[in-house]
Amino acid sequence: MSQKVEESFNRIKTHKGVLGVIIVNQKGVAIRTTMSQNETIEYGSLINQFTTNTQKAIKELHSEEDVAFIRIRSRKHEIMIAPDREFQLIVLQNPSNEAASSEL
Repeated sequence: MSQKVEESFNRIKTHKGVLGVIIVNQKGVAIRTTMSQNETIEYGSLINQFTTNTQKAIKELHSEEDVAFIRIRSRKHEIMIAPDREFQLIVLQNPSNEAASSEL
């Protein structure tokens, strides 16, 4: 991974309210994580499938567009996904901490 990605990973994981950070490859396999192995496998796989389906839907609706960022919020968690050609950055955080989400 590039130094820029490493610096971003380290900066994000220290934000207040962040519960976990995962970087996965295009197949959903974790490259870096702050979460347990089971959580990493579960989130990495499911988020990878979700992102693939989201990208397909966006291409069907707007063929010239690409997905740049996905944010999913529930009562207990907020999942932020930054897809890229080689990697996906996944951040899981506590949504009650508004300051943390605005800083990422």
